[in-house]
Amino acid sequence: MSEFLKELHLTSEFCHERELDAFTKHIPLEWIEEAVNQTGKASVRKRRFPAEQAVWLVLGIGLLRNRSISEVCDKLELAFPDSKGELPPLATSSIIKGKCRLGAEPMQYLFKHTAARWEQLQPFDEVCGLKLLSVDGTQFKTQDTPSNSHFGYAQSTANFPSVLAVTLMSTRTHLISDAAFGPVTNSEIHFAQQLVGSAPEHSLTLFDRGFFSAELFTSWQGVGTNHHWLTPIKSKMRYDVIESYSEYDHLITMPVSPQAKKSALYLGDTWQARLIQIPTPKGEIKGFITSCLCPETYTLKALLDVYWQRWEIEQGYGELKQYQLSNKPVLRSLKHEGIYQELWGILTSYNIVRLEMAEMAKAHKVDPLRISFINALYLIQDEFLWCSGRSPGTIPKKLKELRENGKRLVLPDKRKRKSYPRSVLAKTQKYPARYKRKSATRS
Repeated sequence: MSEFLKELHLTSEFCHERELDAFTKHIPLEWIEEAVNQTGKASVRKRRFPAEQAVWLVLGIGLLRNRSISEVCDKLELAFPDSKGELPPLATSSIIKGKCRLGAEPMQYLFKHTAARWEQLQPFDEVCGLKLLSVDGTQFKTQDTPSNSHFGYAQSTANFPSVLAVTLMSTRTHLISDAAFGPVTNSEIHFAQQLVGSAPEHSLTLFDRGFFSAELFTSWQGVGTNHHWLTPIKSKMRYDVIESYSEYDHLITMPVSPQAKKSALYLGDTWQARLIQIPTPKGEIKGFITSCLCPETYTLKALLDVYWQRWEIEQGYGELKQYQLSNKPVLRSLKHEGIYQELWGILTSYNIVRLEMAEMAKAHKVDPLRISFINALYLIQDEFLWCSGRSPGTIPKKLKELRENGKRLVLPDKRKRKSYPRSVLAKTQKYPARYKRKSATRS
């Protein structure tokens, strides 16, 4: 009898007016309406597939990689009834036209708005009182069409045009706070400049050494309160020591290149940073420079240990491409305008998965990265299958299974992080090695 009452209570909980699927739970309808209104994409005519529904479609496409556009539209029940009150399926051509009318601007607006809201709700890794984030770039291949040639080719021998994306990501939750992307012919520094001001106050952002730029780092540091950065030094870096705090800790000045002074007139002839050398370097990273100048506040040991958390952003990229995009390297859209729309949808859907993982981690009292990304992704995808069209009698059982399955998503605790960088693989030779043939001896 008690078990029956428990199941009855669960059923009554489910019947309350609330949304269970991950999209509507994390993205209120007001945010969707604001995105289409602020970008001038709201539907004026009464349509079966208005702009607001097209936004949900793009998010669904970003999450359900193996489903066609029409399947996603049908699964999310996005089409409105016709004038007769009936719900005939929409033609694929009508769905594509509605998606094209939407454009990329509402999806960009929605990503920026949601990322800013969600970032405030999530915890951060911290070092010396600074929130830890990371910046890095990655590439997405596109369909080889005349329109997508706008993005350019990564190499002269590449078969597909590529998009270069640079994102700002939390090292603790892998939530993407901001992103910028476009033609691969532009540099990573070009897109990183568009992220200036996106990091929260009192933060430390970890950069790969490919982002080494006086203009970028001075802009990053000067935009707000305690917007700090840290990056590895280059082997041929020129500098002069102003003050030494210890054998491996110095305040230095570096010359500003003529190209940097030409593009940023406010830069002088030199700029300052703190140089931290690794006492026993292993690998090709010998040390770091950072804007954390005060050795009493930002200790040498803390800054020596923190850089290796930059690899978290690469793990985030790997999970996005391998699992969310089902290891399919080529994006769907045939036009470059659609590529921008598609990528904003993919990144927003990726953040939704991360939010669900953070909630599961909170419920089971573990770190967010102890939750399996692929299983959390499958769980969200399954919501579309059982949250609609199911008979009420199966709901308590499904809810119970959902709660129990949450325990299975917890991964074993990570091993202690190594204190040296990953080894770099040897580059393949451009030309095959040639060996002298030994002449056969005759008997």
